[in-house]
Amino acid sequence: MNRIIHKITPAVPKAPKLMNVAAYARVSMEKETMLHSFSAQVSYYSEKIQKHPGWSYAGVYADRALTGTKSERPEFQRLLADCRAGKIDLVLTKSISRFARNTVTLLETVRELKALGIDVFFEEQNIHSMSGDGELMLTILASYAQEESRSVSENCKWRIRKKFEQGIPTTSQMNGLKFDHGKVEVIPQEAAIIKMIFHFRLAGMGKNAISRELNELGIPAKNGGIWHESVIDTILRNEKYQGDLVLQKYFRTDHLRKIDCRNKGELPKYVVRDNHEAIIPREEFAAVQRIIQKKAAEFPEGYGVHNEFPFTRKLVCAHCGRNYQRRLNNGKLAWQCYTYMVRGKKYCPAKQIHESILESVSAQVLGQLKFDNAVFRKEIRCIHVYPENRLVYEFYDGHTKEAYWKDPSRRDSWTPEMKARAAEQMRRRYAK
Repeated sequence: MNRIIHKITPAVPKAPKLMNVAAYARVSMEKETMLHSFSAQVSYYSEKIQKHPGWSYAGVYADRALTGTKSERPEFQRLLADCRAGKIDLVLTKSISRFARNTVTLLETVRELKALGIDVFFEEQNIHSMSGDGELMLTILASYAQEESRSVSENCKWRIRKKFEQGIPTTSQMNGLKFDHGKVEVIPQEAAIIKMIFHFRLAGMGKNAISRELNELGIPAKNGGIWHESVIDTILRNEKYQGDLVLQKYFRTDHLRKIDCRNKGELPKYVVRDNHEAIIPREEFAAVQRIIQKKAAEFPEGYGVHNEFPFTRKLVCAHCGRNYQRRLNNGKLAWQCYTYMVRGKKYCPAKQIHESILESVSAQVLGQLKFDNAVFRKEIRCIHVYPENRLVYEFYDGHTKEAYWKDPSRRDSWTPEMKARAAEQMRRRYAK
């Protein structure tokens, strides 16, 4: 029997697959002296990953001057997006407190990454999230980190409130005034603008008209940029311009969400009269407040741009690309391009559209006898406003529909108040 011999050639060993490794770093600028600098952390992780023989460098994701309690950190969110896209196998981070101080956020993130097969290694605690007891240890240690964050927050609140009790403001800067170690001083150049704003309001100009006038005059806002109606509104209501301080107008509900809420009696307020040099005389400031209160009484439901209305964020100007906003013009509710409202016709010639006209045209486009807000918000993604009164309705299902609107006649646009004023002028003219 002849033997048969076969030669088995050894297979070429495959090169081990490199692990895609990324790092996450966060530096709170308030504590930067206690930690490595921002650039040092990035350099440290970049070098560490690239020198490791079994790792492939997937980048360093670093947030700066943001707290670990917030989930909106842009680099942190980008890290998670790349993990979900399968670009990362391992995440390195300095410690639990650098990754997240919110226990819920930490555990939710770690569990999601674990389900994707992605490990997170916390260097300071020497914990791998994929290990058997990793989640238990993370839960315990994250609770300590969250409690530390709460303690720091409470200490800051106590310090700020003690300053309020002593009449010391914590504001850093504002138009016309500067704050230096608790003292308030007037900035002469900016104070002249504040006086102009109050003068305009007493002369009958609205907030939007004032902001547009300042922009057209080429007067820059604080730190450059342009003036906005919201800034004018804040200035006109601010008691600091008559020399007083009202402290603790706002407060924070908790250390996790960090949302500032208006103080409506939940905490004491502190009023300091004649704290500093006034920019606006008390009589003038009080007169402006009466105008504001009268306007608020006339429109208790509000008509400003801060409320949510059927056409909010739906109307897009085809000329400049900005959204339209709601305004009151001669007693009529209308929608106007934001650029026109803030900067004037020179920057955007878009016409305003009365709200009643928009409702009528929208009802026709949707095949309704009467405008239905619920149906409109459900069906229409946006309305592109073109010259020559052309509207292009974009539906959520992708199709579009074109419509045109007619300018209201001058007679129809007159309110009873306008007619009464015109009649009075006519009587005075013929009486001479």
